[in-house]
Amino acid sequence: MLSSVEPFKSYTDLFPGMVAQRAVAALDNEETKTHNQRHGHKGILTMDLESKMENVTTVKAAFVPPKSPGVRLQGIRSELLEKRIAQMISDKVHAELNPPTRKTVFCSTTQKDFCVEGYVPLTPETTQVHDYKSDEAVTFWSENYQKIQGVTAVQNLNAPFRKSALFSTTIGERLDEIEPPPDN
Repeated sequence: MLSSVEPFKSYTDLFPGMVAQRAVAALDNEETKTHNQRHGHKGILTMDLESKMENVTTVKAAFVPPKSPGVRLQGIRSELLEKRIAQMISDKVHAELNPPTRKTVFCSTTQKDFCVEGYVPLTPETTQVHDYKSDEAVTFWSENYQKIQGVTAVQNLNAPFRKSALFSTTIGERLDEIEPPPDN
């Protein structure tokens, strides 16, 4: 089997890419990659490095705007009338899109609602005598306790809501009681 394999003649047979690299090594005087990114690649766009860029692009050179004939094509009166109509339309559209701002009233709610001239505050007369220390406050819950489901029954209508352990007392113990528990 070894006899069927030909011995290599030179290194060019093994590494053909390296031979091409060595052939152009003298021409490759390129700086580092970072230098090229900072200063650009010289010689890509032109071989004459001292040449200036042109000011006219191909589009500008190909499409030149037509020149005016040099004489007036429209009369002065019609030109002024056209400008006046365009100005009127512009003013009308501007007025529709940008309405004038209303005058801002810098007035607080207190000034507007409570500091009105001629207002005399009146204290209503009391119809019943209330003692805030002993009377129960009228609340949403005190007025609607009959409609609430799952609440322990109210024993005394005049007593305020208090903690109650009656919901955890067994029925047997509750039936043995002679008097209902006090609501003090």
